[in-house]
Amino acid sequence: MGSSPFIIVAIDGGAASGKSSSSRMLAERFNLLHVDTGSFYRHITAELLRRGVPHTDLAAIKAALPKLEFSTRLSGRSAQMLIGLQPAGDEIRDLRVNEHVAHYAAIPEVREKLIGYQRDQVNVAREHGFRGLVMEGRDIGSKIFPDADFRFFLFADPVERAKRRAAEGRQDAIGQRDTIDRQRLDQSAQGAIAVDSTFLTLDQVVDKMAALIAPKLP
Repeated sequence: MGSSPFIIVAIDGGAASGKSSSSRMLAERFNLLHVDTGSFYRHITAELLRRGVPHTDLAAIKAALPKLEFSTRLSGRSAQMLIGLQPAGDEIRDLRVNEHVAHYAAIPEVREKLIGYQRDQVNVAREHGFRGLVMEGRDIGSKIFPDADFRFFLFADPVERAKRRAAEGRQDAIGQRDTIDRQRLDQSAQGAIAVDSTFLTLDQVVDKMAALIAPKLP
C-alpha cells in the first residue's frame, strides 16, 4: 500500500469573510492541522506594541524582528504561536490590535520574518499525525503555499462582514483593512477557487469546499 495522502489547503480572503470558522470546521472534518496565520500577525502586532515599536518606525521594527523567536504548541487541532515562551492571549483580539495589525502586516520585513515559520507548520502537522493542514490568512495561496492542493478565496459584502464582527462582540476596521489589503487580496484571488459567503451559512461554505477536498482523502 502507498503512503496516506497529505494535503495542504490554503484559505485567503478579507477580514470577517469566514476564513477562521470554515478552516476550523475543515480541520475537524478531515483531521487537518488548523493554522490561523492571522493570529500570528496579531501576536507580532501585540508584541511590538508592548515593546513600544510603532508601525511607522521601520528602523525600530527591523531592529526588533530578529529578537522575536517563534515556536509552536498545539491547542486541540490548532497550531498556536509562541513568541519566546509567551503564547498569544486575549489581547490579540482587542481594539488596539485590530486598529494596527493591517499596518504591521503590510510591512515586507514582517511578512518575510513569518514565511519560514509558516511553511514549517507542514512539519508540525506531519509530526503529530495529521492528514494535512489547512492554513488561513494573508498570502497563503499566493506566497506561502502557491502549490497547495487547494487554494480557496473567501469574500463577502463589507456590510455583512461588519455585521458578523458586531455579532461576535468585536470591533474591526473592515473598510480600513480592505483598503490596506487591496493589492494583496487581488493577488491572492488569482487562480484560487472563489467562494462568496455573503448569503451562505457557515455550513454551506464548508460543504462547498469539503466536496472538492473529500476525493483527495479517501
